Amino acid sequence: MEAIGLIFLAGFVGTICMSLSMWSIHYAGSVNADMIRAVGSFFTKDMNKALIPGIITHIIVGVIFAFPYAFLINLAPHILIASIVTGGAVGFFHGYLVGFLLVVLVARNHPLEQFREAGISVAAAHVFGHLIYGVGIGVILGLYGYEWTSILTK
Repeated sequence: MEAIGLIFLAGFVGTICMSLSMWSIHYAGSVNADMIRAVGSFFTKDMNKALIPGIITHIIVGVIFAFPYAFLINLAPHILIASIVTGGAVGFFHGYLVGFLLVVLVARNHPLEQFREAGISVAAAHVFGHLIYGVGIGVILGLYGYEWTSILTK
């Protein structure tokens, strides 16, 4: 049971790290990377009411995605740097997939005009955000010596 709690914690920490990195990119003014409001406005269809649903959705999905990340991180040697590098690599590829799908499918169907334009810079912001998410998960799991087998054997 402790391993499941650790994965929840890692998912939460990774999600906060990703949110802060995406927020930093967005508020630097270089690209529209306001992912939390983009997600929330899918539900509310109103930018002014999108923050809370976006935060809740992002945290829930971040915790859920921590489980496959944890499984993949567990395949690496059980040392801190390997957990961090593996988490970052998984995050990079996850972000690449999300960025591609965002540009190709999601943006053109978004209910708000400001999120319908998603080019390579938005995709790159998502790659970076997901890389940070994976690193955050890797740090937490690596620091606490996480092993996937502890879920299966206890």
